[in-house]
Amino acid sequence: MAYSNRWPLILVPVAFAAIALLATPTVVRADTADASALAYPLDSLSRTISPRGKMRCPKLEMLRHKGTHLRYHKPVYIYAGFKERLERFEAIVSDVAFETYGRRPRRIVHVGTYNCRRIRRIPALLSEHALGNAIDIEAFDFGPARGRDERTASPHRRLRRGFKVRIDKHWDQARGPGASHAAFLHKLTERLLEDDVFRVLLGPAFPGHQDHFHFDLAPYRLVSL
Repeated sequence: MAYSNRWPLILVPVAFAAIALLATPTVVRADTADASALAYPLDSLSRTISPRGKMRCPKLEMLRHKGTHLRYHKPVYIYAGFKERLERFEAIVSDVAFETYGRRPRRIVHVGTYNCRRIRRIPALLSEHALGNAIDIEAFDFGPARGRDERTASPHRRLRRGFKVRIDKHWDQARGPGASHAAFLHKLTERLLEDDVFRVLLGPAFPGHQDHFHFDLAPYRLVSL
């Protein structure tokens, strides 16, 4: 099963165009549209910093979030305004999982939210992680099917037991239970794009993201999955 990214790359302002150079040209395209029709509180915050020396991250309203519709394997530490987007993300994960497997995951496994650092390979720009405005997703953990309805809804007999859907292992799977996991992951990213949940969505097609999804709300649009 082969998948391709049909979504545009939109960079606002132009100063962030350097990020596009890291993406696979056949996967990411450029456009001139606005990053989002809706303003976001951090849009006016400059991400430009000195590429050398000690850095200081902005002081923002932060909170810990365990998950509203689904739980994270451990609480995420995020900018307060980012919570609403994560709740939308959780709801979509829940819906797509139910459509695919007949049940929802027990937890979402992430590998980082807040981290005061620069963008790797572009040291003059502040990472969205430094604002608590990003999350990296590694996997989704599912428990065993409970009851006849959940067992019947499982797309493969082996999926009636508990399992984990991992981005690095299942993104390109085309056979057996792995094909169901690939369908789940691709349908999930398509829904996130359709519903405009995040502005930046990076995955296996983007350098350094072979084993996780990166989602954030930077003041530009970048999609490479």
